[in-house]
Formats: sequence, C-alpha cells, structure tokens
Amino acid sequence: REEVTGEVERRVVSQMLSLMDGLEARGKVIVIAATNRPNAIDPALRRPGRFDREIEIKVPDKKGRKDILAIHSRNMPLSDDVNVEKISSVSHGYVGADLEYLCKEAAMKCLRRLLPELNMEEEKLPPETLDKLIVNNEDFQKALIEVTPSGMREVFIENPDVKWEEVGGLEDVKRELQEAVEWPMKYPGLYDKLGHKMPRGILLHGPSGTGKTLLAKAVATQSEANFVSVRGPELLSKWVGESERGIREIFRRARQASPCVVFFDEIDSIAPIRGAGGETAVTERVVSQLLTELDGMENMHGVVVLAATNRPDMIDPALLRPG
Repeated sequence: REEVTGEVERRVVSQMLSLMDGLEARGKVIVIAATNRPNAIDPALRRPGRFDREIEIKVPDKKGRKDILAIHSRNMPLSDDVNVEKISSVSHGYVGADLEYLCKEAAMKCLRRLLPELNMEEEKLPPETLDKLIVNNEDFQKALIEVTPSGMREVFIENPDVKWEEVGGLEDVKRELQEAVEWPMKYPGLYDKLGHKMPRGILLHGPSGTGKTLLAKAVATQSEANFVSVRGPELLSKWVGESERGIREIFRRARQASPCVVFFDEIDSIAPIRGAGGETAVTERVVSQLLTELDGMENMHGVVVLAATNRPDMIDPALLRPG
C-alpha cells in the first residue's frame, strides 16, 4: 500500500483484508489467488490467517515439458522422425503455454508447406491431400526458432549452434571449459555424488578477436543450455536504480530458463575497481548488485556466468576472488 499513489487502491486492499478476516465465520469458503509477482502484493495479505499457504508453480523441467508436449501433440498427425524427448530437452525455459503455442506453430508450418498443393476452390480436401498433412521434425525445428520462452522475451536469448570443432586451437581452454561447465550440466547426478559443484562464474580474458565470445557460445551449445548475452555498456543507465534492476532481471530470467549460460561481454565496463577514482556511482552500485547475485547463485542450479574482458586488471578484485 505504501507504494501505490491512488486512494482507491488503498481502500481496495483494506476492504479485502477485512473481508478475508471475516471468512472463518462464513464457513466453507476458500480464496485462491494467482500472480507472477508475489513481492508486489501487500505484505498484510501474505500473513497467516489470510493467504496462509503459498505454492510456487515453477517452470517445468525436462520430464514436465515432455508430458506437456505429449498432451498437446496427441491429436496431431506426427511423422516418425518427430522425437518428443529431443524437443523437450532443447526447450529450456518453456512453460505450458509456450509448449502449446509451439505445437500449434509446428502444425501451421506443416500447413504452409502444403499450401501450394491445395486447391482453395474445392469445398472438401481430397483424402490424398489430407494424408500429406503430417507434422515432421523440420516443422518443429522451425517453430522452435520462432517461439521464444515467455519468461525470456525481455532478455536477448540465443540458441547458439557452435560446436567445439568450430573453435580452432585453444585445446587446453576447451578442455577446462568442458570439465568446469559442460560435464557438470550434462551429468549432474554423477557430479553431485562426487560432491563436485559447478563454478559460479568463469572469466575469459585475452586480446580482442581471440575467440572469447565463440567459446562462450560453444559451451552453451555443447551443454544444451540457453545462452543469454549481455553487453556491459548496454546495462548502464542514467536513471537511479535502473542498472541494478537490469542485473537482477537477467539473473531472475536465467533462473527461469535454466540450464543457462549468462555471458557478460566487456565486463570491465560495468565492474571497474571501486575506489580507484575512475568509477561512477552507477558502476559502484552495479558491482555491488553483481556481487549480491553471484553470492546468491548457490541455490541456482544449472546456471553459470561467463564473462569476457581484455583488461582483467581493471575488474574489481571482489569479483575475482574464489566463490
């Protein structure tokens, strides 16, 4: 209530509070509410006696996506080359509505593919034409390019297609990235058993043009993870609090789309050494927010941060310490 400006909103909240307090006398009445921004709700509504229980409906995992795809594609004529298991493994971050739209878009791709063969003047389609209306794997692959996860639409997300073989040389670096990121993401059960944790962040440094961005994309491709690319200077805003909000939003979206590789290019532009005299109030706040988010990554499974710079000496030392 403190954050709203209108008197109407305050009165509505107060009325709702008093009505919910009187629910017990009304007998078998239960109130169910839904939101995607629980922290924007008045805290008085979230205390015991009002909304006693909060249930978080998370973004579905691979098994959940497979089940949802099976439901939405069960009445579709599918080709033998359509592998629902494979589609579910590459559709990270997709919620139920996204997967429903994905199936519809794949069906539309199939229809568009056959449109030149259809005679629109005929009232009924001949059986031989109907037999051709089969959704194949290519239709789904094209639909995957167009349908982006709803949780990631405000963030630039890529599905990179860069294999290790396409990165020339750098064998030691590739091996290190495989051991640090790719294998823990692909075989989490094995690494959990060994007590090995994936690093929260990895800094790639070297002169411009040496393949730092390409390596980051290759890591995401080989790990079958989403790839969120962030250019450092684009995060900085002249408005107070906007840059920090941008950092928080990136990590929140990455959590929703896990497994995910978050790549900060030119990180030295947003995380310079504090107290050196060249930084601004904005960059100081950004560094603090970045440190907070990285410290909170312990509970974020399947998310790793990669950063690139050609000036590692300019980065705040707090970001370079272990952990």
